[in-house]
Amino acid sequence: MMTQFKAFLEENPVIPAVKNEEELEKALETDVGIIFVLFGDLLSLEHLAYKIHQKGKKGIIHLDLVEGLPSKEISLQYIKKRTVFDGIISTKPKLIQAAKNEGLIAVQRVFVLDGLSLKNAKQHFVKECDAIEMLPGILFKIISELNKATHKPLIAGGLISDKEDVLEALKAGAISISTSKEEIWHM
Repeated sequence: MMTQFKAFLEENPVIPAVKNEEELEKALETDVGIIFVLFGDLLSLEHLAYKIHQKGKKGIIHLDLVEGLPSKEISLQYIKKRTVFDGIISTKPKLIQAAKNEGLIAVQRVFVLDGLSLKNAKQHFVKECDAIEMLPGILFKIISELNKATHKPLIAGGLISDKEDVLEALKAGAISISTSKEEIWHM
């Protein structure tokens, strides 16, 4: 699945990261094939996933941001059995492994804030993840270094504010970028 997902990311270098229903509606009208959902609660997940699926797009839910779902493996079973989300994003390695066990796409989110967090990201990422989303996505030298160390598709997110940031992140080795900036979704 990882090689298929990598190819899909290559086809979709800009990923809308939506934080509410209004942003989701706008992202659904774009030409992108994948949407990162950074909001929701237990009662809205099925509906959100269905809307994305209905438009023929892949929906990836940030599990850590869903209200009402515990950070436990049972949540992945719920996502798999009750929704049509294609995968999850999480900072928690245990949830990434559980997502893979359920046959879901798993994107591990890492925050690189200093040398120690970079070292941890390089040494302790979940080997089974399909991609790594690194935040902030404007640390172009670090994108290159993490990309070489992990050999996983790298998605740059956070603080991406314009076309120059997108191009620099892709040039540094990111396969895609995720952004909540609507004006970038149409690039």
